[in-house]
Amino acid sequence: MVSVKDYAQDSHTITWCPGCGDFSILASLKKALVDAKLEPHNVVIASGIGCSGKLPHFIRAYGFESLHGRAVAAASGIKLANHELNVIAVGGDGDGYGIGTNHFVHACRRNYDMAYVVHNNQIYGLTTGQTSPTSEQGFKTKSTPEGVLEVPVNPIALAITMGATYVARGFSGDLVHLAKLIQGGIEHKGFALIDVMQPCVVWNRVNTFEYFRKKTYKLEDEGYEPFDKLKAYERAWEWKERIPLGVFYKADAPTYENGLPQLQSGPLVKKPIENIDIENLLSKYE
Repeated sequence: MVSVKDYAQDSHTITWCPGCGDFSILASLKKALVDAKLEPHNVVIASGIGCSGKLPHFIRAYGFESLHGRAVAAASGIKLANHELNVIAVGGDGDGYGIGTNHFVHACRRNYDMAYVVHNNQIYGLTTGQTSPTSEQGFKTKSTPEGVLEVPVNPIALAITMGATYVARGFSGDLVHLAKLIQGGIEHKGFALIDVMQPCVVWNRVNTFEYFRKKTYKLEDEGYEPFDKLKAYERAWEWKERIPLGVFYKADAPTYENGLPQLQSGPLVKKPIENIDIENLLSKYE
């Protein structure tokens, strides 16, 4: 029986700031993997760059730290190479909703069978406090001393619109609830977004733990059911006074991998290669 200890990584010192919400996300992910009864050797975690990008260093599973904004691209490649693996992408709001938006959008519409956990602290934390794509209008940072001009990216609405089949929001201040959302995303057959409100205790003094504790509520506590796409989209825009947590939308749809004939006889990494003429193949690119 797998336990949290099986995912403990003692060879790396965790370098996040004391009190950072990333600690709760890491703990929630470990709990979700254990509750899903997954063995570490069947799990791959791909990350981008930033505070969130170090998460694969702190958990005992296969990991791949990619370039900034490329966590989803790397994770999708891993999934296509071996679709029997449980693949999880991890990134931040600046990483995934900024430079990585293109990969995010197309992963949603392709419906890869993978989960994407986003550490959304509404600021660039690692680079010491610049505006991110999810920073609210008027928010003053080093890069916007007069306040943010743009409307923030709404990842929940974007994911629903572009075809993700499991769309959820969690809060790093509620570890148990967050672990359930991540577990649901991992077990879901299709592309799952779990956007996590993860307060940056150093650079964001507005969207704090107390801010979210006062404003958040759980969708399931109000009898909400996540199967109506239009209702999910409407809830996605609720923010100012009340911020919903939970599963906004869930649907059954064919995954991208299911449509590829190359994968029907098994993972690519298990295909025999002894009959492949490498020399002939390379000659085509000379």
